[in-house]
Amino acid sequence: MTLTPRRGLRAVLALTATAALALTGCTTNTEGPEDSGEPRQEVALQVDEEIAALVPADIRDKGVIVVGTNPPYAPNEFKNEKGEIVGFDIDVVNAAAQLMGLTAEFRESDFEKIIPAIEGGTMDMGASSFTVNEERLQTVDFVTYFEAGIQWASAVGTDVDPDNACGLSVAVQRTTVSDQEDVPARSKACTDAGKPAIEKVQFDSQDEASTAVALGKVDAMSADSPISAYAVKQSDGKMQLAGDVFDSAPYGWPVRKDADLAVALAAAANKLIETGDFEKIAQNWGLESGLIDRAEIRKG
Repeated sequence: MTLTPRRGLRAVLALTATAALALTGCTTNTEGPEDSGEPRQEVALQVDEEIAALVPADIRDKGVIVVGTNPPYAPNEFKNEKGEIVGFDIDVVNAAAQLMGLTAEFRESDFEKIIPAIEGGTMDMGASSFTVNEERLQTVDFVTYFEAGIQWASAVGTDVDPDNACGLSVAVQRTTVSDQEDVPARSKACTDAGKPAIEKVQFDSQDEASTAVALGKVDAMSADSPISAYAVKQSDGKMQLAGDVFDSAPYGWPVRKDADLAVALAAAANKLIETGDFEKIAQNWGLESGLIDRAEIRKG
C-alpha cells in the first residue's frame, strides 16, 4: 500500500449528504451505540505507574496528549448529536491515556494534514484509522492496535460482485486506499480484458459516499471493512455488504520518528489487550473481528 489513507478526503450529489440523510433515514455521522440506547460496557481505568513512567517528560508534565483525528468515519471517529467526537478510535485512545496518566485532547483536522502536524510537533499522535504502510513509515513510526480490510457495499436488492464490477459506478472517499488503489486496480483489470472501466465517483467524506449508495446514485462503494459494515447497520435496511473482506492490514497510531511515546503507547495498548478492556471497547462498536493479539511498534 502507498501513502493512501484507508480514509482521507467533491461530492456530486444534488442534495447535500445531510439533507439526503434526513430524507432517507440512512447512515449519518451522528448515530452510534451511545445514541441508540444499546448497552455499552464502561471502561474506566486507573493510572498504571509503570506505563506512565514511559511517557516522555514533556507530555507527562503537561498531562495532555494531543491527538489528531478526522471525522466523520463512523464507527471509528465521528460526531454525536452534541457535536462531540466519539467512536471506537476515540474510546481506545482515551483508555490508553488513562493508563498513561494523561488526558487525550482530540484535534479535528484534514486527514492529510495529521501526519505533517505530528512531524512538525503540533500534534503528539494520530488516531484516525491510519493504515500502516511502507510510504507512511518513511516519515512516522506506528503503534499497531487493530486490523481492517476493504469491503464493498451496495443497495439492498442489487447483485454486485467486486470481482466482476466492470462498467459499474463505485463511490469512494477521496484519497483513501479504495480511491487510489482498490477501484483503479480493478478498473484497469477490466480495461485490460477489453471490458468497460469502473466509474470511480469520489466524495470528500465517507458519509457522502454511503449516502450515494443508499440513494441509488451509484452502484456500490468501496471502504474499510468496519466502515462498510457500520454503514450497512445504520442504513435502516437500505444497504447490504457485497463480497468478502480483502487486503487486510493493520491500523496504527502515527507518532514522530523514534519518539519514546511509541513505547508508552504500545505498553498501554498491550495492557488493554491483556485485561480484556480492548475487547470491551471493540464489542461496544461491533468491531471484535479486527482485534489483534499484540500491539507492535512499526518503523520504516
